[in-house]
Amino acid sequence: MYVDPHLCIACRGAKYLCGLSYCPVLVKNLSMKVKVGKFVEGDSPPSVFVGRFGYPKITVYPSTPPEFGDTSMYEDPRAWLAMDINRFLAMRMSVVRGGIQFKVSEARAPGRELYDVQVASLSPRPVEMELDLESVPRGRVLSETVPPLGPSAPLKRLRLGALPPPERVVEKVFQERDMKAGKAIERLYSDGIPVERIARLLSVGNLGVERKLVPTRWSITAVDKTLSDLLVRKIKEYPSIDQIEVYVRKFRLNTFVAILVPGEWAFEWGEAWFPSTTWNMWGSSPQVEVDYEGYFGRRTYPDIGGCYYSSRLAVAEHLERRRRQAIPILWREIYPGFYFPVGVWFVRENVRELLRGESVKFDTLSEALKFLEGVLKVSPHEWAKHSGLIPMIRSRLFP
Repeated sequence: MYVDPHLCIACRGAKYLCGLSYCPVLVKNLSMKVKVGKFVEGDSPPSVFVGRFGYPKITVYPSTPPEFGDTSMYEDPRAWLAMDINRFLAMRMSVVRGGIQFKVSEARAPGRELYDVQVASLSPRPVEMELDLESVPRGRVLSETVPPLGPSAPLKRLRLGALPPPERVVEKVFQERDMKAGKAIERLYSDGIPVERIARLLSVGNLGVERKLVPTRWSITAVDKTLSDLLVRKIKEYPSIDQIEVYVRKFRLNTFVAILVPGEWAFEWGEAWFPSTTWNMWGSSPQVEVDYEGYFGRRTYPDIGGCYYSSRLAVAEHLERRRRQAIPILWREIYPGFYFPVGVWFVRENVRELLRGESVKFDTLSEALKFLEGVLKVSPHEWAKHSGLIPMIRSRLFP
């Protein structure tokens, strides 16, 4: 990547004159401030990453920043959303990972090393952690599903300090070996455990009957889907909203739009990636992709990826709070300069914020789309051509 130095001098990391959503100079310098060797110690939020390569023998990475104190923000998407993007990227990339391989089935009867990872993941507060690594950690991980990850190296030895006691509900689902994973996920959520913690508990094999390690990217989507399925079942029992509601949120080179249409549950998530963005680096025009479901849901995994279920959970939470049913159509536009994948948490938290805002109400879909002409850069007419639900709404025929 090349950035004109004249722009850097004029900008100094404050104006984003290069057109990017972050400052590459600041991120590089901030992440380089922390020098680590083969021995790393700090307070883990707690943090663990479970890889997927080599499945069913995969690598588990207990992780910690080389920092002591309250490190909970390292694993808190709500804090990330309010954080300067440069600080967020530098912070996440400073978390050091020590990797050790296990068969996924070892979660059922773990040895000492895996058991330590499992019990550390139960903690609601930071855990003192020492990583004795076989080499100096290197590399970074950027993914559309998981948050950015710092350097890693093979783990020689893991040592933990005193472990804070987990919440009663967390301890209960960990100890109960006859509770299915889906029920455990629902129980944790109903008791107020955040979805990112539930995904972590699932990934290290702390939930379910036939317990196993689950790659982090799979566990995130599994939790989003399980919980949104639960909420949608409830939503279908509620009365419909009585007017079309439109919500708009602009955030860091992204525009999020929600159109809630009266009617029985159906759902759509669409993305328009402009040129010079993460998944359209070399294109010359916006690339629009849409996935949807009718009243009875989907039979196949959405091509658009895990963000489908993250957005579905966020809008289902909104409707459940209101005890109303609707047809949510959610669209996201991503503009040039946003090419750093940060994970599906970005979608989930932004849609939550989107729906906390005020809505504009309309009597007809045509009026709502007309309003969005002044909001979206891809015309609502073009979005409607890609939409799976708008033609059905216009004809009032649902799958």
